[in-house]
Amino acid sequence: MSAPTGVVGEALVWLNDPLTWTEPGGILDLAGEHLLMTVVAVAIAAAFSIPLGAWLGHSGRGAGLVVWLTNASRALPTLGIILLLASTGLFGNTATVIAAAFFAVPVLLVNTYEGVRGADPDARDAARGMGMSGARILTQVELPLATTLVAAGLRTTIVQVVATIPLAALVGGGGMGKIISFGMGTQRYGEVLAGGVLVAVLCLLIDGVLAVGQRLATPAPLRAGAA
Repeated sequence: MSAPTGVVGEALVWLNDPLTWTEPGGILDLAGEHLLMTVVAVAIAAAFSIPLGAWLGHSGRGAGLVVWLTNASRALPTLGIILLLASTGLFGNTATVIAAAFFAVPVLLVNTYEGVRGADPDARDAARGMGMSGARILTQVELPLATTLVAAGLRTTIVQVVATIPLAALVGGGGMGKIISFGMGTQRYGEVLAGGVLVAVLCLLIDGVLAVGQRLATPAPLRAGAA
């Protein structure tokens, strides 16, 4: 049987080369760098969004602020933020992580806010009747009840950031976008196709793992109710 030809054939040949995977700067190295950038970006976004969303949801204020922050962050394209940062001297992975973190804020902020705000009023009133402080009500009652929405926000955010990180290659950064960028620069379109497929597969794998993690993180009573 003859080998596939054309762009698809080139992609298969490239993917079937063991050195493509294991050499320094190969697929495995780039995937590790890609995931590290994702973790840093999501951690930065979560450190800002989850406490702010939880406090706003608990206090019952700030709905307008949540809407404004969400709309403002979504109105700015991630690539535009990366290029803006590059124009100030921030290139590569640093610019991309900052832009991806900014991009990750809306979903985490909204889901945390809605999760805490929508906590069962009876549970909140019972905790208040037991003399629990506002901080304890938030951390021991409202946030546990918001786990499902917060976990869903994290899952969506992580997958979105994984799909966004390839933009780093446009400003000299790493990650799996380098495969696509290098293929475009050398007109090796089979490599471009392979890079796109690898990013898509990585997103699907991570989404599958996070779906299991989201279910495990959901308290059993809420999990049974959602089934």
